[in-house]
Amino acid sequence: MHRLVARLLATSALITLAPAARAQQPQPQPQGELPQAQPATEAQAAPTQDSAALPAESDDIVVTGTRAAGRTRLDSPSPVDVLSGASLQRQGTTEVAAALANVAPSVNFPRAAATDATDAVRPATLRGLSPDQTLVLINGVRGHASAQLNTNGSVGRGSSAVDLNTIPVAALDRVEVLRDGASAQYGSDAIAGVVNLRLREARSGGGATVTYGFYDTAVDTARGSRHVTGENNVTASAWQGIGFGSDGFLTLSGEYNRREPTNRADFDPRVSPTRVTGRFGDPALEQYTLFANAGTSLTDTWSLYGWVGYQDRDVRGAAFPRLPGVTSGYNVNELYPNGFLPIINTKSTDLNSALGVRGEVAGWNVDLNVSYGRNRLSFRTLDTANFAAGNASQTAFYDGRLIYDQWVAGLDVTRKFDVFQSLNVAFGLEGRREGYKIEAGEAAGQPVSGVSAGAQGFPALTQANALERSRRNGSAYLDVEAQLTDALLLGLAGRFEDYSDFGSTANGKASLRYDIAEWLALRGTVSTGFRAPSLQQQYFTSTASVVQNGVPFLTATTPSTSGLGTALGGVALDPEKSTNFSAGTVIRFGGFDLSVDGYYIKLRDQLALSENINASFSPGVAALLSPYGVTAARFFINGVRSTTKGIDAVAHYRLRTERVGAFDLTVAGNVNKVEVTDVPTSTAVLDPAPTLFARSRVLTVEQGTPGEKVTGTIDWSLDQLGALARVTYYGDVNQPGTTPAADVRTGRHAVTDLELRYQALPGGQVALGVSNLFDVYPDRTIPANNSTGVIGFPYYSPFGFNGRYLYVRAGLSW
Repeated sequence: MHRLVARLLATSALITLAPAARAQQPQPQPQGELPQAQPATEAQAAPTQDSAALPAESDDIVVTGTRAAGRTRLDSPSPVDVLSGASLQRQGTTEVAAALANVAPSVNFPRAAATDATDAVRPATLRGLSPDQTLVLINGVRGHASAQLNTNGSVGRGSSAVDLNTIPVAALDRVEVLRDGASAQYGSDAIAGVVNLRLREARSGGGATVTYGFYDTAVDTARGSRHVTGENNVTASAWQGIGFGSDGFLTLSGEYNRREPTNRADFDPRVSPTRVTGRFGDPALEQYTLFANAGTSLTDTWSLYGWVGYQDRDVRGAAFPRLPGVTSGYNVNELYPNGFLPIINTKSTDLNSALGVRGEVAGWNVDLNVSYGRNRLSFRTLDTANFAAGNASQTAFYDGRLIYDQWVAGLDVTRKFDVFQSLNVAFGLEGRREGYKIEAGEAAGQPVSGVSAGAQGFPALTQANALERSRRNGSAYLDVEAQLTDALLLGLAGRFEDYSDFGSTANGKASLRYDIAEWLALRGTVSTGFRAPSLQQQYFTSTASVVQNGVPFLTATTPSTSGLGTALGGVALDPEKSTNFSAGTVIRFGGFDLSVDGYYIKLRDQLALSENINASFSPGVAALLSPYGVTAARFFINGVRSTTKGIDAVAHYRLRTERVGAFDLTVAGNVNKVEVTDVPTSTAVLDPAPTLFARSRVLTVEQGTPGEKVTGTIDWSLDQLGALARVTYYGDVNQPGTTPAADVRTGRHAVTDLELRYQALPGGQVALGVSNLFDVYPDRTIPANNSTGVIGFPYYSPFGFNGRYLYVRAGLSW
């Protein structure tokens, strides 16, 4: 271990840049202002020199879950986590989604592997619900979903969610996580809650950070052991605040990340002598991200604001190995005499942008904005072959492209009245246009009916898959929050939405908070919610290799209303609907605060990707699949019903002393239970009818995320020194197979992280850290469930399966 520490210290000596200054502290908004970021002042923009210091109490002002200005997270009628940029930065990971999962009790971010493009666009979950049942906002404006649809057997199967990792940590001031249903306030998707990414604002100052890390881990798989040192990861980021005019600001942020792939595959029993033939772990990645956030006054009462962000991401993940004498149809011995490992190359380009004005009209605060977001995923398969061409095959193929874009125009109006103690009235309109497009790949990599599976690992999209669809929706909301007495707060919200493809829906929410004493309050909410079926769920179509019980099958994903989909039991999709109940308490005195919130979420008409219906089921199914040259097919269905219930608890204590420094202590836990109460029956005309939602799909919903997660964190600082220690306990997770014997469980484990910081000069700092200090892995996959040797550990693991990671972070703020 001392050699590894010496290596980190040597690396830090070569790095002259240091961590970016902590996210600037937002000021409470004037009463009546809309919950949007305001133009930065010089005081806000001043860089924080003591980056070892703890976050200030002013971080508690929130704008998520309430449209009344000036509320803190402890005054809110709904539970809200406020996560500062500093807390996200003080970790080994530089991914926003992974950093959130480390510090937020209800967020999980499993590291999917061998799941095609899901390896490149990994979804996060809140309260164990589907990733697309959490609404993501950027400065209070709806973010756009990824073009990717998670079709393989990962957590979040069937979802198309917002990619949290398209925004770098350097661009963030803070993240607010509303753990409560909020469809009546914000619209579709807010069933589990809301994640609001608030961008940094600064007129001056800046910072730069370089983080370098590598793995040092003992990989003990079921069939053998080995030691891994390396698999490097480098991230460089910077931000700069620029002032203009009397109050204008432009904050520029940028990040570059290069990551080598990790491999935790087991030894392959099909070859002699046995060796590792697969690659199972994080894909190789290279990406850069640029963000600009700006605002300025136009008149004494009106201001202009906006932001734009762009990311280019190149990801290279591995499919299952193809081996001579093992892989069916192998006939490329001249190209690959020892076999080959197809590489799935996913290139993502992502755009986030918005422009708005805010001001005052007749005593009402008005905010008018328009935003545009676009995600484009281009696919290539490398180091591969098409068996139909034999030894004359290409070794690389262009596989096609997915594109999703979204226009949103919103009008928000609010005003505070001197009625009761106070009365805040807000109403608004929103219009949205969504587009979705599938472009075919080159013919040489496409499947040929009854002849070829196309490019091995990831067949190209065909002209039959190509399409372009769009839809529109409009909505109106009313949100009233009344402080009836000094102790009693009442909130009511209602929203009506109309979609061009499935009709209209109306939802409501009631919130209540009663302060029994200055140190004790009770709060609760009841609401209805919905999530519209995405264009990706309605129209995505492809042919790909899908792994089932460790074996890949060529599987068609088809729209539920297509000819094949309706023949197998598909019908037009309806929106998901939910009923949410929440009740909790807030206790605070001195530097201590505790919030405990219970919740109950009832979902109906839940959307899901059906079971893979195999040709072996019946001659009728085989006859339907034969023209498509596939062995299985699936499509989206409604009709799953479930209940989710649990408790969130967050205890926090700040202690500041003159002699031994400042301590920030947090214990945050989540206990969550999901139960599927009903599944859809087949509506197919086939006799017998195939099962649409079987055991493995039910257990993925119920047991695919941990039922318990508890995180304890100590953050300490004294003069130039700082340290952070974090221990996170994860309950058991089941990665289910089609039978109980095929289940792969992660087991119960605790992961320890440690970081030491030293501020060598004003504005400069170096940090050494270890993620997963004790090299903890989930339970390994037994040989009976890993016939190929590829899947060494369950990829449902909520803390991944890469082992111990050491890192150094260094740099400068100004």
